[in-house]
Amino acid sequence: MNAVVVGAAVGQLGGPAVGPVGGPSGGPVGGPVSVLAYGGPPPWRWSDLATSWTAEPLVLVLSVLLGVWYLAAVRKVNRAGGERAGGERAGGERAGVGAGAGRPVAGSGGGRWQPTRTAAFLGGLLLWVWCTCSGLGVYERILFTDRAVQVVLLLMVVPLLLALGAPVSLLVEAASPARRERVLRALRSRPSRVLMFPAVSTALLMAPPWLLYFTPWYEWSVSSGTGNVVLHLALVLLGLAYFWPRLQLDPVGHEYPHLVGLFITFAEVIFDAGLGIVLIYGGHLVAEHYYLALGRPWGPSPAQDQTWGGNAFWVLGDLVGLPFLAALVRRMVVRGRQETEAVDAELDARFAAAAAQARAAGQPEEEESGMRPWWLDDPNLKHRYGA
Repeated sequence: MNAVVVGAAVGQLGGPAVGPVGGPSGGPVGGPVSVLAYGGPPPWRWSDLATSWTAEPLVLVLSVLLGVWYLAAVRKVNRAGGERAGGERAGGERAGVGAGAGRPVAGSGGGRWQPTRTAAFLGGLLLWVWCTCSGLGVYERILFTDRAVQVVLLLMVVPLLLALGAPVSLLVEAASPARRERVLRALRSRPSRVLMFPAVSTALLMAPPWLLYFTPWYEWSVSSGTGNVVLHLALVLLGLAYFWPRLQLDPVGHEYPHLVGLFITFAEVIFDAGLGIVLIYGGHLVAEHYYLALGRPWGPSPAQDQTWGGNAFWVLGDLVGLPFLAALVRRMVVRGRQETEAVDAELDARFAAAAAQARAAGQPEEEESGMRPWWLDDPNLKHRYGA
């Protein structure tokens, strides 16, 4: 890498970079790479995760705007909750906004927005800010391990929390009827259905880490302020494109069985492990010219730093999949319970209608078929029970 470019990047991080210096033996370090006097932050300590801070203006502005909008929308939905609940009692169950007809809006329980949804969404915004503005952001362009941890959090944890907040459902709930219909029409469009197809959304989560570490994207993200900001935004958006259709809390273009999400999660674990193994044992240093040119006088060597980073990516990538699995399993249980209740309600309504019709015709009421033991109708068994 050009020494001037690296010097500019280091200067942005902690101070001016001054002239090239030699290696320990007086010659240049890393062959043709020119090493500049280190001008970055001091040696990393665990306390820096809480005490060292920097500013990422775009992430801060977006987080504040999204947080204000979310809280305002929740307030609007809760205000209308009493009136909506009364309308449901008078006119029957309200149709949901999901892909399935009659499915209630995620997060809207009894006409009020679930506080757990609000906590998840705001927690995702706070984690996004912490990842980019805390000590993790201070050292993101100095240490490979720091960047690896940040990539996992921005790609897998922040989007998961934001998706658990069901922001699209909230948008639909708080919108006017005309705007609501436009949003739902867009979600049912062909581009939306293609984007949310399991293979496509999975590729949007699995491919970025490989592209990041084995294309010029990584070096651009650490040597350029613009590239760094693009990384902070792109990873979160790509993660949302995965978790949105997988959790199916928000309305989607087409619903898929949750078991598909479970299989995809196991495949993702394999991909994370594969990438971690390649980073640890592959023998290729990512952005080697950049890290050598930093001239960092403290901490691990670039090779050791990448080994630690590969292990961090591998372990964290597997660990952060556990909350998603828990959310997915819980969603499967809730959905199964809702479907069972809907089927039971429909059968009860049919039986009640048949009973009322029988009474009106002066005929005896028939036994509810759902309560009759199956073996009484089995041709091989019913004679044993006098049926």
